[in-house]
Amino acid sequence: MTATTRPFRVLGIQQIAIGGPDKQRLRKLWVDLFGLKVTGTFRSERENVDEDICAIGTGPFKVEVDLMQPLDPEKKPAVHTTPLNHFGLWIDDLPKAVEWLTAQGLRFAPGGIRKGAAGFDICFVHPKGSEELPYGGEGVLIELVQAPPEVVRAFDALAAG
Repeated sequence: MTATTRPFRVLGIQQIAIGGPDKQRLRKLWVDLFGLKVTGTFRSERENVDEDICAIGTGPFKVEVDLMQPLDPEKKPAVHTTPLNHFGLWIDDLPKAVEWLTAQGLRFAPGGIRKGAAGFDICFVHPKGSEELPYGGEGVLIELVQAPPEVVRAFDALAAG
């Protein structure tokens, strides 16, 4: 397999999601002590999450840092049971990536491509493979995020040098 056969590119880190039982303690560390800026909030019963969306960096190279606590610690998904819940990767063509990766045997989590907390189209690579789709995130939940045109252009300009 070569880069020329892959119909998409991973451009860079889009986000890091950190979970814990108490979002206020996470805010103390990441916002009060490290100085990240809170740029939004997201609350979803379906995803069992109450999160603060923070940012580090600026412009197209800004990385989102999500601070998450469960709405109900007894329900799934358990966003707090793994402190590093997941990380997100900017993808230049998410539909092509999902199609190609699925054909290669990569297992995706239920839900398909959908709008994420920050408004971008997203989907998740399942942490574990299955009999039918043998590859997964090797224990890590990976979010694939559709990069907006300005992010794709910025990464292209940086690569061109």
